[in-house]
Amino acid sequence: MTTKGAVVRQYQAIVNRAAGRVGSLAVPPEGWVATVRKALGMSGAQLAERLGVTRARISQAERAEVEGGVTLKTMHAAAEAMGCRFVYAIVPKGRIEDIVAEQARKKARALVNRASGHMALESQPLSEEQNAEEAERIAESLLREMPADLWAEK
Repeated sequence: MTTKGAVVRQYQAIVNRAAGRVGSLAVPPEGWVATVRKALGMSGAQLAERLGVTRARISQAERAEVEGGVTLKTMHAAAEAMGCRFVYAIVPKGRIEDIVAEQARKKARALVNRASGHMALESQPLSEEQNAEEAERIAESLLREMPADLWAEK
């Protein structure tokens, strides 16, 4: 395994561990700030006082969280004011290796399709089975080498 491959595997392990810890965690319908605040028995006015902002700002932040417009800075500050810790993560829906493998297969199929088109123009077409085998071989090579253009659209 190359050094680059080893580094990629280390990052993949970090992402997979995070995904395993998060599991099926979902944002509550009211958002985390409102849910945790209410779980603590804290009013919006009390949270506002702890943050040194107005009650209206708390309402605005809670709405922004639900709508996807809250900032990380606001979430961190709210968590700290409630005696909590703010964490965020981007985790794959499955295993990160599966996402990379699917991209390698997609890239390989595109390469084979381009080459197959050229070969057909020269009256040397490959069968579907040959195209599939070649795409699989290329995908395996892409996974081993992890080229810089793996995620490039073209």
